[in-house]
Amino acid sequence: MMKPYTPSLENDYRICESIIKEHSKSFYYAFSSLPDLDAKAVYAIYAFCRMADDAIDHAEDAPERMENLRELESDLDDFIAGEPPNTPMWRALWDTCERYDIDASMLYAQIKGQEMDVNFEQPEDMKDLIHYSNHVAGSVGRLLLPILCDNPSAERKINAEKLGVAMQITNILRDVGEDMREHGRVYIPTSILRQHGCAMNQIEQGEIDQVFINVWEDLATHAEVFYDDFRSEIIHYKKEARLPLLLSLSVYREILNEVRKNGYDCFTKRNAVSMARKMKIRNEESQFLKKIIDA
Repeated sequence: MMKPYTPSLENDYRICESIIKEHSKSFYYAFSSLPDLDAKAVYAIYAFCRMADDAIDHAEDAPERMENLRELESDLDDFIAGEPPNTPMWRALWDTCERYDIDASMLYAQIKGQEMDVNFEQPEDMKDLIHYSNHVAGSVGRLLLPILCDNPSAERKINAEKLGVAMQITNILRDVGEDMREHGRVYIPTSILRQHGCAMNQIEQGEIDQVFINVWEDLATHAEVFYDDFRSEIIHYKKEARLPLLLSLSVYREILNEVRKNGYDCFTKRNAVSMARKMKIRNEESQFLKKIIDA
């Protein structure tokens, strides 16, 4: 029998909610409208993923980053063994895993993805980029799947991963300059740079011309194909989850259009979707769902 919520557990979930609200306004806007239990579970999953991010973002050098990841992995080992650390995130995640069939291997995949960033190697091709993106973002799709879908079949799992990959590629295309300046990383595969004749020093200098635009659009096309493909998946999700999921998809996809509107400046601008546009997207997706239900 499931344990009832206690005031302490409610507070744990509120802390997780504050984390997603602070760090991902787009996800919070989309998923805060879920039924209460499902929304809380999403917040707990996000809080864990944020903790994995922070393990390397708040460290000063590679040895400290790896030490932080090993500590997180040790805490996860204890969690899997039935002895979760006594902190708000772990307590909320424990409750979530009791209520939903969460795939623990995807929690480890998150840590592995962060480790890949510590030992960063620029992807050679799309296969390499998708491999990395599956760890840091496809895993999130898999973690959320049993919360949002009553029948998480093998096909659902594959497509949930692809949506996560699309969102990660979007992150990469939004943050080209930030990743270069702050982390010395270029996630655009070298094969795509070579194909379009784009030199690495052009990325390092933030030079925007037609060559760079061609590179950017090449990678954007991969994300947009994944976004388009996922839309037919929506009928397999809980009715209450369909609009929030489409919102997260479409708001994230809209980031690509924001970069385009800003002249492909992903070097000096923080491209984001306005609340007015988010509200318009909500209306558009509500109409889309009505059409497929009435069809």
